[in-house]
Amino acid sequence: MNMFLIAAGTLSAIAALLHLGCIYFGATWYRFFGAGEQMALLSEQGSIQPTLITSGIVFVLSTWSLYAFSAAGVIFKLPLIRLALILITMVYLARGVAGFFFMTSPMGRSPEFWMWSSIICLFFGVVHLIGLKRQWASL
Repeated sequence: MNMFLIAAGTLSAIAALLHLGCIYFGATWYRFFGAGEQMALLSEQGSIQPTLITSGIVFVLSTWSLYAFSAAGVIFKLPLIRLALILITMVYLARGVAGFFFMTSPMGRSPEFWMWSSIICLFFGVVHLIGLKRQWASL
């Protein structure tokens, strides 16, 4: 078993669960995790927009988790697994790097949000990359 891909799947699953927490607990969680004051206010006002946006993120992260678990051999083989894992890894790494550029112009979020979320995304991307490299021949 590829422990890096299992870790990658677990990390994406945890991120998905935290986003579900934002939907359930609302504005307090949106603020705590740095989603921006606008998302928090929309949540407080009962708008469906934060739920829809966050649900989309939950869906994507859950799918990414399934692909990592599939590549690790924990669950059934999913289609286009090599391509999917390459793209997932690239998105995590690109988001991690790009976020540092938003620290000086945070667009409604704090510089700390961009810093910490970038570090987290880079870490997730590196874990995916190592796992993908180790599993490549058997995918």
